[in-house]
Amino acid sequence: MERSSSTDKVLPVTSIKNGSGREVTKDIYCYTTQIVNVYFIGNPAVSTEWVLVDAGMPESGRKILAEAEDRFGPDHKLKAIILTHSHFDHIGGIIDILEKFPVPVYAHPLEFSYLKGITDYPEPDSTVEGGLVAKMSAAFPKESIDISKHLHELPKDGSVPQMPGWKWLHTPGHSAGHISLFREEGRIVLAGDAFVTVKQDSFYKVLVQKKEVCGPPVYLTTDWRAAWESVSKIVDLQPHIAATGHGKPIRGPKLAAGLVKLVDRFPEIAIPDHGRFVENRS
Repeated sequence: MERSSSTDKVLPVTSIKNGSGREVTKDIYCYTTQIVNVYFIGNPAVSTEWVLVDAGMPESGRKILAEAEDRFGPDHKLKAIILTHSHFDHIGGIIDILEKFPVPVYAHPLEFSYLKGITDYPEPDSTVEGGLVAKMSAAFPKESIDISKHLHELPKDGSVPQMPGWKWLHTPGHSAGHISLFREEGRIVLAGDAFVTVKQDSFYKVLVQKKEVCGPPVYLTTDWRAAWESVSKIVDLQPHIAATGHGKPIRGPKLAAGLVKLVDRFPEIAIPDHGRFVENRS
């Protein structure tokens, strides 16, 4: 595995939640690396084994493992990594983690070219309508990484390895191989960036982590029609709790109302007026 700027370029963006963690449920723990969340799946009262969903910002791997040690103990055992998608802020710590724990990494095959060093990620659209973070996105890394020897396709039956009771569903739009995870028990969705709970292009809202149901980050979403359809899929699941790639977990009536509003008014709320990936708002 060779390092690239997609895993070792530290970016000067942060939020008030950087370096903090919180329980979503007893077996789902949200840890924030700068502006993005990763999730530890496993109950430390029952086992030292756990699964990591996404791998954070560049150079966050050691911090993620240190947090896991605090939660699960010094003898913790990482069993697998599940990627909702492979943008730089969701794979940034993965090489350091795999050097310590050479576990299987599961992703949708439409993400494989970025994870096998074949093609670079689409270049962020810094011209898109949006706030300061959108304008900064030209500096975000887009180089692919090569973790081929660890990489596995998610099972075609929808199950999630090492996560009993969970199912994955294809929720493209933000990226071609984007997935979300859903568990019937508790009606919990780990939505990645299919939708988020902070307006990700606004530097101020990211900094203070103002909670609101928003569409996917505008500067990296390449297919807005698919993104709309993916949010509709998630609404159909009727989740009670949503934990997303950016922003705070959200639950109950606020989640339900926010998702319905987002789907019903998606072109107005989520799709920017202009940008390289904006073709049709209707």
